[in-house]
Amino acid sequence: MNAPWNAPEHAQSLKDQIDGLPIEQLDVGRPDYFELGVAEHALHRLRREAPVHYCAGGLYGAYWSITRHRDVEAIELDPQTFSSDHFNGGITIASHPDEPQFFPAFISMDPPRHGEHRKAVAPAFSLDRMNAFGEQVRLWCAEILDDLPIGAAFDWVDRVSIGLTARTLALLLGVPQAHARDLIRWSEAAVALPGHPLFPTIEAKLAALHECFAMFDSIWEKRLSDPSGGDLVSLLASRPETRNMAKAEFHGNILLLLVGGNDTTRNSISGSVVAFDRHPAELAKLRADPGLIRNLAPEIFRWQTPLAHMRRTAVRDVDFEGRRIRKGDKVVLWYLSANRDERIFDEGDAFVIDRRNARRQLALGAGIHRCIGARAAELQVRILWEEILKRFRRIDVTAAPRRTPSCFIHGFQDLIVKIPERA
Repeated sequence: MNAPWNAPEHAQSLKDQIDGLPIEQLDVGRPDYFELGVAEHALHRLRREAPVHYCAGGLYGAYWSITRHRDVEAIELDPQTFSSDHFNGGITIASHPDEPQFFPAFISMDPPRHGEHRKAVAPAFSLDRMNAFGEQVRLWCAEILDDLPIGAAFDWVDRVSIGLTARTLALLLGVPQAHARDLIRWSEAAVALPGHPLFPTIEAKLAALHECFAMFDSIWEKRLSDPSGGDLVSLLASRPETRNMAKAEFHGNILLLLVGGNDTTRNSISGSVVAFDRHPAELAKLRADPGLIRNLAPEIFRWQTPLAHMRRTAVRDVDFEGRRIRKGDKVVLWYLSANRDERIFDEGDAFVIDRRNARRQLALGAGIHRCIGARAAELQVRILWEEILKRFRRIDVTAAPRRTPSCFIHGFQDLIVKIPERA
């Protein structure tokens, strides 16, 4: 382990503040908690003292926090009581149907419309398509890894995590590879909070999104005329349930596919390097038993949890674990906490390559809203590491990663590494 992993002084000060706050005043949705790496500390306190917790004065308004695995799963499996619908509030702690930065998409729909839209794109992730997809991913992984410098520091996020996810996103969406990096920029705009370095204002964010919509509107018109391709836009255009959807829904679905394809895989790839750097014995364990590669992706999804939360809105008054949740209340499901829950995962803060129940992780959701691209995300992580193990003995993290200032995207802005030698 080479990076200075100890929390900086201001992060330790925040931990002390978290410990000293009256529990009812704790707002775990603060982006600085995530940027400074203390969110897990705050969530651990809620899990221990108030697993169904009400914050009346949060940065994003009043909300409930659900932090235990069983409770997050129970709410995910009860869409009749806890709505994902855009017009009820949507799927993030900050979203609101009246704000122009938020768009309806099938992830922010309830049954039956959710199932109709989801069914339209499901064929893109069939086993046959994923086998062909995997062959292309392996070629790209080899090309990206063979181009990395040896003995010189570089940003893994930019060169590898983004490099791979940009190409795969373009392939899945049927976009020319020349626009692959644009997809990443638009995905970042979609989830940017005020103050983001690239999109500091709502106006800057919307300007980037309208660039995205202009390109996909052109693609959409072509796919409506000829929806015979296998890409995700063609599939949406080929089904009667989706080919006549409103323009706002089309835009929302495009943003969903961008964010789902970018942030989940990208931050899992970056997180895997961080995990092995912090837990070098696990890398040795994997080298000794390469068959453990099959367990790598689910354990990385659990340990990293690239989307920290999803939000639901109660559509009726309900008693839940001894607390009265009222109709219209915002309910935030902290995946990051559920995936560290000691009742389910022994030593939940540790990365364990051979963890037997890693597939109980909730990083990709549960029930009807489980990530439709989970198979593609897992495939990319596994194939990338198969190719890494052929080429490099280790990847050294040389500086503390710069984390994303967001309580929704749990990831890294940059990750400076050095590869000492080729295997």
